[in-house]
Amino acid sequence: MTRVSKNMVSVSLWITVIIIFGSFCDGGKILVAPLEGSHWVNMDILIKALHGQGHTIDVIRNANSWFIKENSTYYNSITIPDTKGWDEEFVADFIYKMIDYERGKGYWLSTVRLYLNVFGAIKKTHEMVCQLITNMLDSEEILKMLNEKQYDLMLTDPTWGTGIILAHKLKLPIVYNVRWTATGEGHFDIAPSPMSYIPITGSGNTDRMSFFQRVKNYFFYLLMELQLSRFNVPQYQAICDKYFTSHVNFHELLQGADLWLMRVDFVFEFPRPTMPNIIYIGGFQCTPAKPLPHDLEDFMQSSGDHGVIVMSLGSFISNLPEDVTAEIAAAFARLPQKVIWRYTGKKPSTLGNNTLLVDWMPQKDLLGHPKTKLFIAHGGTNGVQEALYHGVPVVGIPFFFDQYDNLIRLQARGGAKLLSIADLGENTLHAAIQEVINEPSYRLNMQKLSHLHKDKPVKPLDSAIFWIEFVMRHKGAAHLRTESYNMPWYSYHSVDVAVTLLAVALIFTYSIFVTVKYLCVKCCSRKRKTE
Repeated sequence: MTRVSKNMVSVSLWITVIIIFGSFCDGGKILVAPLEGSHWVNMDILIKALHGQGHTIDVIRNANSWFIKENSTYYNSITIPDTKGWDEEFVADFIYKMIDYERGKGYWLSTVRLYLNVFGAIKKTHEMVCQLITNMLDSEEILKMLNEKQYDLMLTDPTWGTGIILAHKLKLPIVYNVRWTATGEGHFDIAPSPMSYIPITGSGNTDRMSFFQRVKNYFFYLLMELQLSRFNVPQYQAICDKYFTSHVNFHELLQGADLWLMRVDFVFEFPRPTMPNIIYIGGFQCTPAKPLPHDLEDFMQSSGDHGVIVMSLGSFISNLPEDVTAEIAAAFARLPQKVIWRYTGKKPSTLGNNTLLVDWMPQKDLLGHPKTKLFIAHGGTNGVQEALYHGVPVVGIPFFFDQYDNLIRLQARGGAKLLSIADLGENTLHAAIQEVINEPSYRLNMQKLSHLHKDKPVKPLDSAIFWIEFVMRHKGAAHLRTESYNMPWYSYHSVDVAVTLLAVALIFTYSIFVTVKYLCVKCCSRKRKTE
């Protein structure tokens, strides 16, 4: 064993000892303000791990929460009355509109209307979140109960502003479980982000951009700023103005978190500048495959040498328009492989005998099975990282938000092929599947990424737990935070320094010009006198 390997093993063992036998942090009290959907899925993993360390967890939920259960064995729920959030009807309506626009069934201004529809859905979501925050801050009973609990930490996903504002109200240190914030991709809020090589979400760019791609990148940056200034931040700022006596800037509250647990790593994400209080925990939800239930194992083994294709479109998308599902099922029916498809809608008339429809499936265990040849996914962060962890190539069908950008990252590394909703059909899907399965480079590239991802001295989940407890032990992590977020934009970009230096240079140049002119005039006047 090499010296480097021995050092890595030593570090890993030391962290493991800390995590298992003693975290140097007595059981603390943690308040959690999570999101719904896939965001809750990975927050739930953190909560279970923290509970296993002896911490008491309280989770804030709205009255009709879709994913966050009221009763749990490892957390206590705090249900806020007279509140609502995402539900199946809200999400289904949004998805169906997206599909109609993508497939050309919208109006001729479909692109404009598509973005307006996205912005409208985001605005409506933040309105529901702001109502939850308002109900909490208006309730003396809830605030008294939260203060009496004497929490040690706020753990939140900053895509919604609940935890950010509540942590300020309760004066708690705050840790983010983050990829996105209320203003966009998390790095853009605190880390230097040159747009010459850092792609904006939605642009479809990689970190290698031509001139016109950089122009496109700036255009999407302006769109992001429009969303920030018109749709998201003003709602939260209004709450800050109403409930806090001294002036509080919501964006500065967002930027001022003690620690950012970023749900990516640089095997998946493009290289970029970062900050000391950003800890990368990409793939922390991934685990080695466990044995499958007998019925699924029998189905996998029945595939023979052809193997199995796994298809899932995430937490939200389990039902699609009938014409879309008919095309997908027809493409599957033409394959020699067996297919496991998570789908809860009406059974497609074109469904082949090789396809198994399931309401739920152990996705991680299926992706880790040796018979799995391909993963067809929508491109959510959890799904693509699980595919990367197990080295399974991907055919991606992105629908909205970050999904296209996630798949672009895998495609740029040679592990995925993208298929837009507009191009989705029986022939195109069949051709994409055949290409990815029959071209060895896709699997080889994903297996290489898998090896890189796993080659770490500390598991991402162990790292996350350590740093959460670090903030609890030290009542924050102010020494890791830069003061950049407290600086006005002209100071951050040194515009004032540049203007001052320019003024000095101009004054100096002008002084020289005036001096030379004066000397010339003097010299000329002397010559005239001598003549």
